[in-house]
Amino acid sequence: MEVGAEAFAQLLPRLRRRIRRAAFVALDTEFTGLYSTFPQSSEPSLFDSPAERYLKIRQSVQRFTVTQLGLAIFSKENSNKYVVHSYNFFLFPSMLGVRDVEFTLSASSVQFLTHYGFDYNKFLKDGIPYMNEVQENILRQHLLAGGWTLHSTSAVNRDVLRKVIDEVTCWIAVAEEEETMILQDLSDYHVLQVQLVLRQALQNVWTEPLGNKKVMVKKVSPQHRQLLENSSRDSCQMELILLSARGFTNLFQILVEAKKPLVGHNMLMDLMHLHDKFYKPLPESYEEFKRNIHKLFPVLIDTKTVTKSMKKNYLFPRVSSLLETYGVLCSSSLNPKDPLWPVIALASDCSRYAEKESPHEAGYDAFLCGSVLLMSAHLLLCRSTDDAVEADPSFSQYLTALAEHVNQVNFIRGGISSINFSGEDAPCHRPPALVVRVQGWPGLNERQIYQEFKGLCRFDVRRLSKNQFILLSNKYKQLVLRDYKYHPHLQVSVYRHWRHSPHVNCLLQVSGIVALWSLLAFVLGGAPSCS
Repeated sequence: MEVGAEAFAQLLPRLRRRIRRAAFVALDTEFTGLYSTFPQSSEPSLFDSPAERYLKIRQSVQRFTVTQLGLAIFSKENSNKYVVHSYNFFLFPSMLGVRDVEFTLSASSVQFLTHYGFDYNKFLKDGIPYMNEVQENILRQHLLAGGWTLHSTSAVNRDVLRKVIDEVTCWIAVAEEEETMILQDLSDYHVLQVQLVLRQALQNVWTEPLGNKKVMVKKVSPQHRQLLENSSRDSCQMELILLSARGFTNLFQILVEAKKPLVGHNMLMDLMHLHDKFYKPLPESYEEFKRNIHKLFPVLIDTKTVTKSMKKNYLFPRVSSLLETYGVLCSSSLNPKDPLWPVIALASDCSRYAEKESPHEAGYDAFLCGSVLLMSAHLLLCRSTDDAVEADPSFSQYLTALAEHVNQVNFIRGGISSINFSGEDAPCHRPPALVVRVQGWPGLNERQIYQEFKGLCRFDVRRLSKNQFILLSNKYKQLVLRDYKYHPHLQVSVYRHWRHSPHVNCLLQVSGIVALWSLLAFVLGGAPSCS
């Protein structure tokens, strides 16, 4: 089911009920960009510690925004059957604020999503608003101070408001008290803003939203207006304005309160966007971020972490995407005719996913993610009980089988395999490094070294000294050492800390100088004196 701003408010109570009854919730997000190219050092590297990687991704999260969020709600009905309600939420930053919201578009990400059929018109025209706690507090203070004219900088918004004010001003000059007029074809954002602007500009009008992008305007006396303003049904009361401005953040808060297991695939960036867009701006401290996420979502399961570990014990072929992983788990080799194998049924309002693959559509990827979790958990439960699984395994049994993977979020290309959101991370263990010594090639930089070696293997490059660079790769090949053995300008060897580290070399040089001076002092001090 695709959900925009127009339908979201009506759907929210049903979403709340379904989440409360759910066994778990799977999530996926699409963004306007992944990794910012500014600064150039922001791309992930094998050299990154978890804290360094966090700061890199934080820069990107602050520049880009979420275009679509997919939520798949998995509810256990009976026996081993799970029913899935999957939703695509188009999102757009709330404009009901004091300051405008800026975000960046990555050309490659726009092209990628367009290739997979993403509808940017729905994102721009019918995106559900959202804001984090800091933005909400600013808006609240603004409203308390009586600032009813809310932020609008675009020419389109100014034209809409100018047209409405002119139309109502002409009408009210000739209208009788209690007469009404209807304003039509307003966006969800304009429905509220038009009411606020009219009420501020004209003391003898009253407004009410009618739904279907319509607002009723009524001419009233000042006394009647005062009575209406004190009514609990006034749609422009501050708390209702805040409720409208929060938009999707209301659903985020439902997820937080429900404390259901949250499932994702390579979900670090998803979690960082959730924190930044719906909770609070991302802190500078990596450890504070981990604590905040663990408080919001005490049970996280990353299916990338789960399936990565399963490759050791199952005939799991090499896969590069979530869709391929789903296909492998559905195949006959890993899915024998087990009567207790989880049955995953899509609800009628999202049955399209049963008929057609829709990769990189957030709701579909969330469905895949939750399905991969259930199938993986069943395989792990069978292994832990030597295939003696009791009839109707519960989801809590699946969680027990998944225990070692809970709160372990996959860490792409780094010194650790996963980030531990419920404790300390494992120590970093980087792959063996190569060192490149440059001779007779002045001005060579990291980018040029990368270009030189990228045809052989994917390396990350870091300058070690003026004429030395370190190369790191998960799978560096001996042929690099062989092919560059007689290169006229580049000498490649296995990195040895005691030999190549500038700090060790500096220490050895200082120690050598100290030893030489000590020896010289001893020789000179020990020479016989002339009497």
